[in-house]
Amino acid sequence: MRTSGDDVLLHLARTVVGISARAADQLGRLSVVQLRALTVLRGLGGTSLGRLAAGMGVAPSTASRLVDRLVAAGLAAREPAPHSRRELVLTVTARGQEILDRYDGFRLTELRALLDALPAERREPVLAALAEFAGYAPVQARGRAAG
Repeated sequence: MRTSGDDVLLHLARTVVGISARAADQLGRLSVVQLRALTVLRGLGGTSLGRLAAGMGVAPSTASRLVDRLVAAGLAAREPAPHSRRELVLTVTARGQEILDRYDGFRLTELRALLDALPAERREPVLAALAEFAGYAPVQARGRAAG
C-alpha cells in the first residue's frame, strides 16, 4: 500500500530523472545511462571495470559495453594500470569531463529554477532537507559518483 510519502518520493524521482533526460537530450547522442557511467567513472577516478560496474550497480558485461561506447566516442580511456600490465585503468578524458560539465550545467539550470520558484524563506530549509536526505544514499549513488 502506497502512502502519501511514497507519492512524494516517486514524484521527486520522476522530476530528477526528467531533468536528467532533458539535459542528456541537449547534449545529443549520449544516453542517460552513458552519462551515468561517465559520472560514476569521474567520481571513482582511475578505476577498474569491476569497480565501475559495482559503482553503477550493473553486471561487468553491461559496464564493458558502456565503456566500449564511451572509449569509441573519446569520452573515456583505457590505459594499462601502473602496477600491472594485465589490468586496465578507466578514466574520463578531457572531452568527457567537458561533456559532464555541460550536463551538470543543464541540470543545475532546471533545478535552480525549481528552487527559485519556492518562497525565498523556504529555499534554505528545502536545501538542508535535501542535503540530509542525500546523505543517506549509498556512496555509489551520491555526489559526483552518481549522476
